[in-house]
Amino acid sequence: MYPCCVGHEIVGRAVRVGSQARDGIAIGDRVGVGPQGYTCRKADCECCSKGQENYCPRRLGTYGDRYPDGSISYGGFADYCRHNSYSVFSIPEGLASEDAAVMLCAGSTVYEPLKEHGAGPETSVGIIGLGGLGHLGLLFAKAMGCPTVVAFSRSMAKQEDALRLGADEYVATVDQKDWAEHHASTLDLILCTVSGPRMPLQEYLGLLRPKGTFCQVGIPEEPLPPLETMSLVLKGTKIAFSDSASPKNIREMLKMAADKSIKAWTQVRPMQEANAAVEDMGKGNARFRYVLENKNDIA
Repeated sequence: MYPCCVGHEIVGRAVRVGSQARDGIAIGDRVGVGPQGYTCRKADCECCSKGQENYCPRRLGTYGDRYPDGSISYGGFADYCRHNSYSVFSIPEGLASEDAAVMLCAGSTVYEPLKEHGAGPETSVGIIGLGGLGHLGLLFAKAMGCPTVVAFSRSMAKQEDALRLGADEYVATVDQKDWAEHHASTLDLILCTVSGPRMPLQEYLGLLRPKGTFCQVGIPEEPLPPLETMSLVLKGTKIAFSDSASPKNIREMLKMAADKSIKAWTQVRPMQEANAAVEDMGKGNARFRYVLENKNDIA
């Protein structure tokens, strides 16, 4: 769709509130919008009626979609953006705008499966990939009280970062030998934030205890590797996928982040550096999310 204004992790001040907007939003409030620009919220919608709006078959994205009235959804790389009030979230005091912004998509994408699959004091968790999603998964798993959180990456390059984020162990799947055997059957839940046809998926699944869950949250651009299934059957291994979070869970996540002082690793850059930030991200320079700040004097 052209023209298209992207950006789906947005925080700013409410400058206009419609007469039919939901309660709780006032002019001047600090608010945010994630990837869900619209859901139908109809009583006959199986997803919306169960509080699973993030799976609504009629959902529309924050940018690049067309609303039922024919207007186009535009994202946050702008001075202003207009969104359905149901998709707008109040940002708690004590949570910095740059932290809240990256949580509206990346944070919610890891928070919901952690909650759904029982992350807590009796759950050992593995986080595959230490980037924008992975580092937030690590932070939230620790905040939920998981006794052991293991970070997985390909090389040793991010070990220091992982330990500073609170990881109890760090595994480099290329640089370390025998990692799969050493950690076999030690985890209850694995969140995978990466994808690729050459990732050691079978070995990752072998890290799960019986009835353990492997949840893929990184969107695969290519087919996942083939699997030998007998070992999975014999352990009752569950493989799941997850997409963002419901509005209820996003509000819960933001409250937890504020209450427990969870701080994302962000690098704030002016909006004018958007192109350079994209290039730097492609080079793997981000630690771990670039946030673009619009300093225009607008009201």
